[in-house]
Amino acid sequence: MRLLWQTLGTPIGPLGLCADADGKLKEILFGPAPSMSVAADGETDEAAKQLAEYFKRDRKEFDLKLAPVGTEFQLAVWSELEKIPFAQTITYAELAARVGQPKAFRAVGNANGRNPIPIIIPCHRVIGSDGRLTGFAGGVDIKQRLLNLETSGQNSLFD
Repeated sequence: MRLLWQTLGTPIGPLGLCADADGKLKEILFGPAPSMSVAADGETDEAAKQLAEYFKRDRKEFDLKLAPVGTEFQLAVWSELEKIPFAQTITYAELAARVGQPKAFRAVGNANGRNPIPIIIPCHRVIGSDGRLTGFAGGVDIKQRLLNLETSGQNSLFD
């Protein structure tokens, strides 16, 4: 399968967007698209547009074709992540209960950490049971900035 890449400049730094030839989003990297990757020719444009709207607080939900690759359990966790509303958080224990495995909060945390499409599949909205921010592929600072964007009165991260 041929994967196509675009680097998108954002207020939290560059994001590498990866789509397949059908325009289904496969991955978002914190950082630029890998060197030597095949440049997207419009396949990632809609994702780039919707992410730009999100960072300006003009979009609270994404409407994209996604094609994350993972185990059945990971896909179930990622599906539940998509149900967490904008500006709301849940704990890893709550997420484990939502996937029907209330004692599997560590496994849920691992699946959360392997989410290949962060921001759009909002793994940043999952926090520790004590309210603390815990691991995030982009770093806890970026997680805090995304949550601040969603919960503050700011118009965007550009302010």
